[in-house]
Amino acid sequence: MAVNRIGLVVHGGRAEAVGAARAVRAWCAENAVGCADIDVWEGARRGAREEVAAAGDPDLVVTLGGDGTFLRGARLAAAHDALVLGVDLGRVGFLTEVPATAVRSALDAVREERLTVESRMLLTMRASCPLRVPPDVAALLRYGRGPLLPAPTVRPDCESGDDWGVALDVFALNDIVVEKLSRDRQVSVGVYLAGRLLASYYADALLVATPTGSTAYSFAAGGPVVSPRAEGLVFTPVAPHMTFNRSVVAAPDEPVALRILERSGQAAVSVDGQLRGVLDPGDWIGVYAAPRRLRAVRLGPTDFYGRLRERMNLTDAPAAIADGGAAPLWPVTSPPPGDLAHLALPAGPDDASRPGTRR
Repeated sequence: MAVNRIGLVVHGGRAEAVGAARAVRAWCAENAVGCADIDVWEGARRGAREEVAAAGDPDLVVTLGGDGTFLRGARLAAAHDALVLGVDLGRVGFLTEVPATAVRSALDAVREERLTVESRMLLTMRASCPLRVPPDVAALLRYGRGPLLPAPTVRPDCESGDDWGVALDVFALNDIVVEKLSRDRQVSVGVYLAGRLLASYYADALLVATPTGSTAYSFAAGGPVVSPRAEGLVFTPVAPHMTFNRSVVAAPDEPVALRILERSGQAAVSVDGQLRGVLDPGDWIGVYAAPRRLRAVRLGPTDFYGRLRERMNLTDAPAAIADGGAAPLWPVTSPPPGDLAHLALPAGPDDASRPGTRR
């Protein structure tokens, strides 16, 4: 594809990220490609559309860091429908694509169209009223993670009012979370799936995740691991005071609404880990699949389950050691029969071109 302008999202606290950024800028200078830093954490941050416009509307966003940095880039890429390429400098990365040492060759591959564009589900939301971030709450929840994003704006292209509230200009790749503001008081929330009341929860937090986000906060709270190729919304309560503490996986067209109940305290709304507003009792948000998708650059087949196995050290489980040798990664050496040809399976030793081949 023609790469005319790159937006750089850099984890400034890591020397290797700063070094990789210099390599990207040098590549851009050599190939007459515009380049601008975007989502810089110095001073007040701006909404995604303002950030993208200030960077000259890049058609490719390159993130240099871990999954958190990739989420920052995804927010910007989704707002502009740009491609996003993640350079891996993190510790437990599920989202990033290439190592820092291969960043120049990765950019060459993108320019020469030796890539696959992977489509990932995004979440958006409506709310009973525009969200706000009180200044005292912003200071309370910062925890040294950099300046906070502003509250999302209302989308002017969507109907507002009546029972349906306002549509917010926000995209989430991982999750949207409603959580308590006070340590000594949980939030009381009514949860609705596809317009019907599921239950009322008293919990630390309640979250709605994409399949991509199932390995993030939802996983830490005991939620299921879902293939990023799947479609659906994963609702997970966090430390609920009730017997039913299971996740619920809804269909992609089944929205999840969260209403703050009368006797609850205030609740924070976070989008991909960033505080975006505060809800009072009686307020609600509705979370649903966004019509827009994230377009992530992949330079080869993605082995999600292999990455899951490695990141979680699953082959080192004591049970496997007690049983002797570890299980083979792929126990067959012959190609699959014709009736299995449509399935996503690892390649055989002589067929490196099949989908699922581990790089």
